[in-house]
Amino acid sequence: MEKEAREERWHALPTDEIFKVLKTSEKGLSEEEAKKRLSSFGENKIEFKKKSYVKLFLEQFKSPLVIMLIVAALISYFISLMPGRHEHLYDSLLIFAIVIANAIFGFTQEFKAEKALEALAKLASPYAIVLRSGELKKIKSEELVPGDVIMLYAGSIVPADARLLETQELAVDESSLTGESMPVRKQAITLKVETPLAERKNMVYSGCTIVRGQAKAVVVATGAKTEMGKIAKEISQQEEKETPFEQELTSLSKKISLVILGIIIFIALVQIIRNPQEPITIFLTAIALAVAAVPEGLPAVVTLSLALGTRVMVKRKALVRKLSVVESLGSVDVICTDKTGTLTENRMTVTKLYFNNRLYEVTGTGYELVGEFLWRGKKIQAKELVPLLEAGAVCNNAVLQKNPIGDPTEIALLVSAAKAGIRPNYKRVLEIEFTSERKMMTTVVEKEKKLVAYSKGAPEILLEKCSHIYEGGRIKPLSKKKKEELLKLNEALASQALRVLAFAFKNISKTFLEKRNQKMIEHDMVFLGFQAMIDPPRKEVARAVRICKKAGIKVIMVTGDNLVTAMAIAKQIGIGVRAMEGKALDKLDEKEMREVVEETDIFARVSPHHKLRILKALQANGHVVAMTGDGVNDAPALKAADVGIAMGQRGTDVAREASDMILLDDNFATIVEAVRQGRTMFVNIRNFVNYLLTSNFAEVFAVFFASLAGYLPITAVQLLWINLLTDGFPALALGVDPPRKDVMQKKPKPKEEGIINKRLGWLIGAIGMKKTIMLLAIFFIGLSRGLETARTMLFTGFVLYEFVRIAVIRYQEKLSWLSNKWLLYAMALSILLQLLVIYTPLGVFFGVTKLGLWSWSILLGGIAIGWITALWITKIVIRYVG
Repeated sequence: MEKEAREERWHALPTDEIFKVLKTSEKGLSEEEAKKRLSSFGENKIEFKKKSYVKLFLEQFKSPLVIMLIVAALISYFISLMPGRHEHLYDSLLIFAIVIANAIFGFTQEFKAEKALEALAKLASPYAIVLRSGELKKIKSEELVPGDVIMLYAGSIVPADARLLETQELAVDESSLTGESMPVRKQAITLKVETPLAERKNMVYSGCTIVRGQAKAVVVATGAKTEMGKIAKEISQQEEKETPFEQELTSLSKKISLVILGIIIFIALVQIIRNPQEPITIFLTAIALAVAAVPEGLPAVVTLSLALGTRVMVKRKALVRKLSVVESLGSVDVICTDKTGTLTENRMTVTKLYFNNRLYEVTGTGYELVGEFLWRGKKIQAKELVPLLEAGAVCNNAVLQKNPIGDPTEIALLVSAAKAGIRPNYKRVLEIEFTSERKMMTTVVEKEKKLVAYSKGAPEILLEKCSHIYEGGRIKPLSKKKKEELLKLNEALASQALRVLAFAFKNISKTFLEKRNQKMIEHDMVFLGFQAMIDPPRKEVARAVRICKKAGIKVIMVTGDNLVTAMAIAKQIGIGVRAMEGKALDKLDEKEMREVVEETDIFARVSPHHKLRILKALQANGHVVAMTGDGVNDAPALKAADVGIAMGQRGTDVAREASDMILLDDNFATIVEAVRQGRTMFVNIRNFVNYLLTSNFAEVFAVFFASLAGYLPITAVQLLWINLLTDGFPALALGVDPPRKDVMQKKPKPKEEGIINKRLGWLIGAIGMKKTIMLLAIFFIGLSRGLETARTMLFTGFVLYEFVRIAVIRYQEKLSWLSNKWLLYAMALSILLQLLVIYTPLGVFFGVTKLGLWSWSILLGGIAIGWITALWITKIVIRYVG
């Protein structure tokens, strides 16, 4: 207990006591001791609760549809053991083969997703710089142990929780852990025991990024003992949620099971009334017909369609971890999204300059080094702005390279200077560092054999340090009136959500430098101007938000940033401006919270705890919510969301593990494309459920009613051929139908609406019955040419009727036949296979005969009548059922 208590207060222990507790020193551990500790503490990595490959494979069998097929296969097998029922063995074996093939396919897709996630995880903090026996070494971060002394540099990811020993201008991005959007200044000091985690300036935490400076620190916790590890453990202990689509499949399976049970009871009752002497035969016949009613191809078609959807989404930068999530996205009616990096570029960009009494605009976004400088809309020569741009580049600790390193604000200043071709390389002789108290920074450099001090900082602070202003190439006194004008301009720029920095310079003597008198150096400075910047919205986001609105999806911005900035970005991209800060949410009870989430577009200055409350309130109101997040503390909300979306580029491993989907490009527009794909998948699934169940309905009742007249109109082998091959290929092709043009112009389907809604139920029943009547008519007409001909005509009629059913579905959906080439290929293949069965020696195995012109004229005439009546029924159902 005493050891655990000490572990919780590393921030409050003096350095010498930490060394004593950890049995280490400033020179670090020896290699021998490090190996012992690695054996004792384990590797420095977070062990997520991974599913074994066996469990992942077995999970493919938990779908109610698959369970229903397994039951049907077992029944068929036991029936086949009875005398004269051996043909049911083929039925049983084929159903089992479908179930296994479906499981392998689903397993393969989810296995690939997990492997892709592991590949992403390997990108995070692979190495650490450590002192071993006083010598610096580069080792894998997994090999770090408590007591190791590590070195941290700008751009590196903190590999473990550590107490700082020495710092040099250290600033850390802790947003992934605490939600704090701005880099936090760190110092090697001792703090009070009660200091909260977010304010522990002497600690650095695993997974956070060094933005600026460097440091020396001693590792106090690794792996699961780190703050990130503790949260990961909590997340892994939460139960897996069932996706909306999994719930819909369960509902569909129950409906199909009830229908099959109804068929068994109905057939058994009718047959018992007719032949009360043969109850066992009647029962077996009813069971056999019920098995025929099971859509054997449905699970495979669902799995394949979802898998193809995931492939399309990966190409569009969305990695889906679970197949069922694809369709769940189609049900989303609220998207709660971060601002930074998702709606915006996550790259501060200088957009306005004030210099020489003029306000200029700067073009180009992000880290593009190409841009123009405009005054009143006209391009000007960049040399006019050299003094201001040079000041921003010199008073700067960032590094501009392919992947820039440093504070985002300072990178923006380097980029704006680079657009003008300015990349100064003056020798720095002194730096007076930025602190949150001073709100300014100064560097002294040697420029043309002179010493020049350049300062940047908050306008209200820096203007107080200035007594002169640089205008028209000359230094003039800075009047009180001019200062007031400049402060008003600062306010005007800030109201546009721009972050404004002021710049000044001063020529100094060596005496100033030798005395290192900070106040003297930063006194009587010459004001140069302002550089105003913003993290701009991504170009494609405004259009994506408009698409969401047309699609009936509400977009809510949930950000840790300030209210003014959030509102400015929201206004630019069209989200809305009804806003509230996180602290106001703390005063609301659950009832008030549920009302507020319906009336608010922007939640600013929110913590991860607020995110979870917003999510739960929306879900309590009946919404299907997609929630984005990148930090460790976002993980509970991602786990609880209907669709949790983590960031691939800036997200943490913990957030990715808690998510259902990962944005590989961190882009909001990718979510909208994923929703489009999800809606398309749902429509396609509904269409092939319509197609398959209508076919099965007709099969069962055609056999039943013909049997009442004393005939077996179609054999078990012929039924299997229809269900698995001739029905199966077109059903698979329906699963890859392209998105409809209006798919994102309709409201999301109601949460409680399943795959088979009221309209689809009526269509399946009415068209299924019409198909039964048409096919029975063909059968009885064919009897005039013999039973074998009648059976072959009915057998072929089922296959040809695919054209009618699919044609009506495409008419309903307003889809061109040419929009899906796979459907044309599948239907051509179905016809070809059927012709092969009829007109080759294969016919012997199916008990068919060759059809002549008379038979084909009856079939084609029936198809024409079927097409007309199917269209008529569809129009009536759509008009009266809705």
